Amino acid sequence: MRDRLVTLFGGSGFIGRYAAQALMRSGARVRFAERDPRRAFHLKLLGGLGQKQFVAADITRPDTVAAAVEGADSVVNLVGTFGRDMNAVHVDGARAIAEAAAAAGVAALVHVSAIGADAAGAARYAQSKGAGEDAVRAAFPNATILRPSTVFGQEDQFLNRFAAMMTKTPVVPVLRPGVRFQPVFVGDVAEAIALAATQPDRFGGQVFELGGPDTPTMAELLRWLAAETNRTPSFVELPDFAGSLIASAGFLPGAPITRDQWLMLQRDNVVAAGAAGLEAFGIEPTPMASVAPAWLVRYRRQGRFARRAATTQDASA
Repeated sequence: MRDRLVTLFGGSGFIGRYAAQALMRSGARVRFAERDPRRAFHLKLLGGLGQKQFVAADITRPDTVAAAVEGADSVVNLVGTFGRDMNAVHVDGARAIAEAAAAAGVAALVHVSAIGADAAGAARYAQSKGAGEDAVRAAFPNATILRPSTVFGQEDQFLNRFAAMMTKTPVVPVLRPGVRFQPVFVGDVAEAIALAATQPDRFGGQVFELGGPDTPTMAELLRWLAAETNRTPSFVELPDFAGSLIASAGFLPGAPITRDQWLMLQRDNVVAAGAAGLEAFGIEPTPMASVAPAWLVRYRRQGRFARRAATTQDASA
């Protein structure tokens, strides 16, 4: 793995910064390919001297993609969006990266997709992710495809979003309270990416679904977050017709959920039965309760002193 050069598309994002660290710990050099390389400059302090490169590349412009993968041993595609240009990013962009990787003769291509990817799915996100996987396989048959469930970590937009909501309102509406998630820790996903990128003989040409050890329902997850942040909101479980009405206004600025996100909530976001997962990489999934409280503390009323205050009150009672 020493001195292997890995081109990382989307390395400045949430998962990307952890993947970059995992790759550099393995001894690899990382080339951050960004439309604006300055977005990745905050990662300059990671790794050792000479382990980082920064290049301009736009996945909607195949010529820049080809230049970014030239000379690389492995390529990782982490670029994703929930915006209007899903097909341009998830399908056309993924195809451009896979074709460039094949033309450059790289040893490994890791394509990060998502659980629920299905070209025939109901949600545009699922459709574009599924079509993107098909495009990648057609151009680079030995690609490793990783499908993580919802990814959590200190900078996520999942646990943090719900925890922040509870600091602003005493009443929390719960959409699809029975739908299940299998949140996976960003550090575990990053380790899987690094292993797949540096060991194509073991992981090439396969699909892995990455989930954590917990499978809470939406309602269970929100109640767990309330307990961890010392909050006592009232939870109102909304019927599906109400959720659908809310989602129908998802095109408006500030809307809590889009129509596409509502469609995605119609099915559980969990690892499929029999699918290969983190265990194939020798990674033990990290429970939310073992790491998330360390950053969720900022949402408590008394911050880091919340548990101490509760203990003092119990002792004086």
